[in-house]
Amino acid sequence: MRTANNPQGEPRMDVNEAWRRRRGAGGICVSTWVGKVVGLTRSSPFSGKMGPVKIALSPRVTLLALGWWLLALWAPGPAAAACGAHGLAVQVLGSGGPIADDGRASSGYLVWVDGHARLLVDVGGGTFLRFGEAGAAIADLDLICLTHLHTDHAADLPALLKGGYFSGRTRPLPIIGPTGRGLFPGTADFLQRLFARERGAFGYLFGFLDGSDGLFATPAHEVDAGAAEPVTAFSGDGLRVDAVGVHHGPVPALGYLVTVGGKRIAFSGDQRGDAPAFARMSHGADLLVMAHAIPQDAGQGARNLHASPEAIGRLAAEAQVHSLLLSHLMARSLAHLPESQAIIRRHYPGPLRVAEDLMCVELAE
Repeated sequence: MRTANNPQGEPRMDVNEAWRRRRGAGGICVSTWVGKVVGLTRSSPFSGKMGPVKIALSPRVTLLALGWWLLALWAPGPAAAACGAHGLAVQVLGSGGPIADDGRASSGYLVWVDGHARLLVDVGGGTFLRFGEAGAAIADLDLICLTHLHTDHAADLPALLKGGYFSGRTRPLPIIGPTGRGLFPGTADFLQRLFARERGAFGYLFGFLDGSDGLFATPAHEVDAGAAEPVTAFSGDGLRVDAVGVHHGPVPALGYLVTVGGKRIAFSGDQRGDAPAFARMSHGADLLVMAHAIPQDAGQGARNLHASPEAIGRLAAEAQVHSLLLSHLMARSLAHLPESQAIIRRHYPGPLRVAEDLMCVELAE
């Protein structure tokens, strides 16, 4: 059927089952790699106007390439570990910041429950790709939580939603985020600016606002970023999400606490690290995912936006979290990582890990 978001009338494909099979069966894509090794007419950067470069391979090299291909076919790939196949887990989709200088995607985290990606926190640049690499299915998501509307936390949202058109999803996908202030729109207005039929940047996807035109609705639920106490933003089917405002300079921002099956996961978002309400809400959390974007000697402007290593350590200790995961890493914080970890440990002696893209953190029963 021809629609505004599918003008050619291309048939939908329910890719969810294919994604799940990929997670369970290895999920490594070797066709491109094999093509580079044994393909005799693959284009080369040196081909210029002369067309593809032809490479003649000896029988021995061809057999070696075939052997490596067979090994790759049976070996588990990066997405094969099937994060959260049993029980509860957090998977890091993006562990980086807003600069493309560290090989990391921007902020994004999946909460897996028994093999299903139930919750996505932030959708920064690059998380669209990582979402697919993780083998997640948008049809499984119960909601998306945005900590704030900086590009490194929200830029891939329209791409991820558009991809969901091909999943066959029909049920609404709620999007929780902060109220607006100054240059930053509230979450509802943000979605209008993206998808409004007449004035939206992607107006052809207007159906995301009301569930029309073959798309699923994405109802916005705003949480007051200035609220001094946590509120329950979502509750249903064994999943609860609480949110509270945190200080991120002039940017309206939220921190979240996700509760599933008696386990509690706190997401700091970007914050200065001195929000008492967030510390109280996160008290005793099984895992705190904390942004570590600046070193201890960062300037005042940066410290008004992000928590210093000392502030991170104090917050984790005050909240008495069981485990700490440092993420939202940038070149300036990675350059001082050992000393920053030492500063954090002066205050917080518990388990501490440093995030990498696609890392899976399982929460034991």
